[in-house]
Amino acid sequence: MTASRVYIASPEAANGRNVVAYGVVRALAASKKTGVFRPAACRKETFTDVLLGAANAGIAREQAVGVCPRRAREDKAGARADIVAAFEEAVAASSPEAMVIVGTDHSAVNDPAAFAFNADVAADLAAPVLLAVCAIDRTPADVKATVDACAAAIADAGTKVLGVFVTACEDVKAADVKAALAGDTPVWTVPAVDFADASGADAAAQAFDAHVPAAELLAALDAPFDAPATPNAFQYSLLGKAKADKKTIVLPEGEEDRIIKAADYLLERDIVDLIIVGSKDAILARGEELGLKSLGKASFQAMDDETVLAPMVAKLCELRAKKGMTEEQARKTLTDPSYFGTMLVVLGKADGLVSGSINSTANTVRPALQVIKTKPGQKLVSGAFLMCFKDHVAVFADCAINLNPDAEQLAEIAIQSAETARAFGIDPKVGMLSYSTLGSGKGPDVDLVEAATALVKEKAPELPVVGSIQFDAAWSPTVAATKAKGNDVAGHVNVFVFPDLCAGNIGYKAVQRSSGALAIGPVLQGLNKPVNDLSRGALVQDIINTIALTAIEAQ
Repeated sequence: MTASRVYIASPEAANGRNVVAYGVVRALAASKKTGVFRPAACRKETFTDVLLGAANAGIAREQAVGVCPRRAREDKAGARADIVAAFEEAVAASSPEAMVIVGTDHSAVNDPAAFAFNADVAADLAAPVLLAVCAIDRTPADVKATVDACAAAIADAGTKVLGVFVTACEDVKAADVKAALAGDTPVWTVPAVDFADASGADAAAQAFDAHVPAAELLAALDAPFDAPATPNAFQYSLLGKAKADKKTIVLPEGEEDRIIKAADYLLERDIVDLIIVGSKDAILARGEELGLKSLGKASFQAMDDETVLAPMVAKLCELRAKKGMTEEQARKTLTDPSYFGTMLVVLGKADGLVSGSINSTANTVRPALQVIKTKPGQKLVSGAFLMCFKDHVAVFADCAINLNPDAEQLAEIAIQSAETARAFGIDPKVGMLSYSTLGSGKGPDVDLVEAATALVKEKAPELPVVGSIQFDAAWSPTVAATKAKGNDVAGHVNVFVFPDLCAGNIGYKAVQRSSGALAIGPVLQGLNKPVNDLSRGALVQDIINTIALTAIEAQ
């Protein structure tokens, strides 16, 4: 069951925020199995225990807290990733129907970016926000300006405000405050209550219940909400999907530090089964030097193991018989770890392969093309990147393999890329990119893209596609309203098909570096079994992501 969730955020994190948090937990717990989560909280504070006492999902204190406030202040990017993992683990352990996420507490250490951090975490956790703003020393106009600024920050992060609580607001001031905030978003006022620990719980409950009708609050929480997909959330979802149906992935570059660090991370969390090619003793010794604890859970495959090598040689000779492959040639070929690892997939010992941290794309792809080959009915392999933007994920292709595809190949790349999108939970809307939008420009390059678009419509008539189209008209609804008026796909494209490798490779790198988008891939599309290539500059997190997505493809 997917838990409904709400994030309580406040620019002050004091002067009534606790009253709101406690009241919301009690209101939800009256009708649903409700849990509490604190993204960042000090181990010495006691308010979290008060909230857990009002909840009924059985989440323990250790499960209910993501990171310490200092970590949240000093390493926001790393903290956000750990918070997503801790939250999802808490949900998995307790299966709540609702989760109340209460943002960071007031601190003597001023962090100017604290509210933006809470907004970002709310988006990471796919949670809409209940905003708590204090009325002390603020006129109704000041309260409205504060709410507007906070709501803008929340929207910029990719989520939205479902309701506003104006705290420490006495009844004589309530009417003016509500008038200033009148609009589509529900507003409630709550008087001041001294509530820092359990001693203030009764007074807080009475004040909240007297001023916030439970039915209104629950109705606000049921409002429609399009959950964002942030890079942190998407990366964690990869791990969750991979773990749900474990597959075995082979890693031919087993003596590379980044590879074994990534392997250790995945093995520690039981996300995939791994075969690491290389000397078991040497790899484990290096893992010990690096402080890795879980490498021993992997299977290790030496390349001179005759019990594996002999049937591998025979199979390779069979598959390459038309090319005149001899046993001697096969044994020489299998001294290449990429080829050896690929043959482990062919023999059914592994479900997929990840390589490329020290090998070129050609060295990774060539063995797959020769012995795994393409899926039935497909003629080529293409490379797509999953581009994780602030609040959504898109697919860019082909950015890795095909230099100058013709119209038929470009159409096949588009259909493959749509299938990749679906595999990762994206409802594909395809844009066939060019320097022309729906006939605005002319030339042979435009003709090619328009011919490819026609083939996509013929081969996959159910697939939403627009082409030819310029990137801005594909991306922006505002631009599309001018350049592609009346087209339902323009402005909403999430699968971007570039006309050639030059444009695709430049395009994804330009977007990645200039926008800060996370690029995961390339995902090699069209193969019978999943084989994926790493950049030689890949970080450990990139390798973790690629292994997880390879396991998902294998499912």
